[in-house]
Amino acid sequence: MCAQVVLAEDDEKQAELVRRYLELENHTVIVVHDGRSALEEVRRRQPDLLVLDVMLPGVDGLDVCRILRQETDLPVLMLTARAEEDDLLLGLDLGADDYMTKPFSPRELAARVRTLLRRTRGSATAEPNTLLRVGGVAVDLERHELFADGNQISCTPGEFRLIATMAARPHRVFTRAQLLENLHGVDQYITTRTIDTHVLNLRKKIEPDPRRPVRLLTVYGVGYKLADG
Repeated sequence: MCAQVVLAEDDEKQAELVRRYLELENHTVIVVHDGRSALEEVRRRQPDLLVLDVMLPGVDGLDVCRILRQETDLPVLMLTARAEEDDLLLGLDLGADDYMTKPFSPRELAARVRTLLRRTRGSATAEPNTLLRVGGVAVDLERHELFADGNQISCTPGEFRLIATMAARPHRVFTRAQLLENLHGVDQYITTRTIDTHVLNLRKKIEPDPRRPVRLLTVYGVGYKLADG
């Protein structure tokens, strides 16, 4: 699966190592070393994926992610040296689809890129029913579009996969672990709190009143379900 990848990493040695591993996967890699250049290259080239370091000079990675999420649903894999869970979850809250903490294995990063590209490109093709409706929510798997009350909703690839998973089995209660596995697979770096962050973001987008959800419901002690709200 060949792709065009923008790699934003200020450590030149680290960037070169990652570039080589991604090119071994037959990807085209554009390397930049600061946040402003990352924004410019993404806007100019419209790549398939962005590998984004948090600690970039000028505009940092979190701000890059925040800005791009207002413009595109480009998949974002974030790299961070920060070990604090709140910082990592902030990246997901801003729209990152996955992250890795430094130090990391370049081979694992290449595998993460491969998996993320496969899921964002091909998740809809395996579904025989490409339009899922649950109450006022509609998920178009073929076009990768989400609607609430007839209005198209902008969402990240991770948010889309989560809502599509639940829309395929309405009223079924999914545990956080089940949803997490569907999104990212078995992953030592990501916790089940990741799911809570995606759910909060989706409620802001699909609920008539996010403070009193009637569609994306919490089943206390178990997980979440999508209902005909």
